[in-house]
This record gives sequence, structure tokens and C-alpha cells, in this order.
Amino acid sequence: MRRILLKLSGEALAGSKHTGFDEETVRNVALQVKELVDDGYEIGIVTGGGNFWRGRSSENIDRTKADQIGMLATVMNCIYVSEIFRSVGMMTNVLTPFTCGSFTKLFSKDRANKYFAKGMVVFFAGGTGHPYFSTDTGVVLRAVEVDADVILLAKSIDGVYDADPAKVPEAKKYDEVSIEEVIAKNLQVVDMTASILARDNKMPMWVFGLNEENSIVNTVKGKFTGTKVTV
Repeated sequence: MRRILLKLSGEALAGSKHTGFDEETVRNVALQVKELVDDGYEIGIVTGGGNFWRGRSSENIDRTKADQIGMLATVMNCIYVSEIFRSVGMMTNVLTPFTCGSFTKLFSKDRANKYFAKGMVVFFAGGTGHPYFSTDTGVVLRAVEVDADVILLAKSIDGVYDADPAKVPEAKKYDEVSIEEVIAKNLQVVDMTASILARDNKMPMWVFGLNEENSIVNTVKGKFTGTKVTV
């Protein structure tokens, strides 16, 4: 692996607080990513927005508007996480698929590649820029566009299970599962649109728990304890 796209769920960024940011959690992520960058890896980051907004649970807001609020939540997350990354000594840039004034730069593959070549961590905020597409689809799309080698899905859960382990204590955890099985059994690693995009473009995904000690570095350097979604 050389170029990695890391997806951080909004809930994981909030730690035990459930909303907003847990700075200790984000700083821990930053220190792990810095270790990888110092070792020569190229890192892109996508964040979810669930620590601020879950628009699909609202019945009183138009879906398009709800999704737009969610896109802005990911922009806030990326700006915040980017600044924590800078505070530990990394160079960063935030790219969005829509104009955000001077807050971010407009996404293009050429611009992302230029930043990677300069050793920057590149944040991809704002999802796809369109409603009805989740940040899951956004992360797979960006991974395919920038020729990432793998997507790392850092979640509040430590892998892929055959049922929700919060509801089914005897749920079985997979060490490895094919994307075809994920789709056929609707295992919800990512949503169905993202799953099909990953399958069609042969983009592997590794799922692990963000809150495990040194989990990002361990995943990249061979001490992986989550689930590999193969293509």
C-alpha cells in the first residue's frame, strides 16, 4: 500500500461524547497518521457527519436540504480535524466538490495529486456534492478517482458482523468477506451504492475499530484485527 484513503465516522470522532468532537480522540488519530506520513504513505481523509447531523432521521425536512446540511457537517469536521493534524506537524489541505469561499479548495484529481506529491494529507469534504449520496459513496468515489490502493474504514465497531452485535450478542465477526457477499447479504459495511461502486472498480475496504489502541498504524503495518472486504 502506498496511497490510502481513511474514512473516519463522525460518531468515532465524537468519542464517548456522541456529538461534537473529542479532541483527545482526534489528536490520537493525528499522531497515528503522522507516523504513516513520515514513513512515506500518502493519506487522504474522508469524515462522516453523524456527530453533528443525521438528516435521514428527520421527517420534517426536505431530503435534499437535509443532505445539504450533512455535507456541510463533513466540511466542519474536515476543517477541524485538518487543524488538529497541522498542530502535530503535518501539512494539510481540504478539498470540496462545491465552492466554500476561502475555507476550502475545489476538488480535482490533478489538485489532489499535486498535494499528495508535496507530502500533504488531503481531506475530501462535502461528500459527492449531491443529495441522495452518502459519505460512503463519497469515500469510494474519491478513492477510485485518486487511484487509492485501499480504503480504511475506521468505525466505532471493530469489524463486519453477520448481524448487529449491539442487538445480537452472538453475532459472528468476519475476518474476511467478499464484496459480493456484502452485497448479497446486505451486511452494510457501506451503503449499497458505495458497495456496488467498490465492486465494479475493484476497490478493497478494511474495516476496524478506531478506538482500539494504535489501530490505524497497526492496520497499515500488518497487525490488522478487523475485517478485510475483498474484491
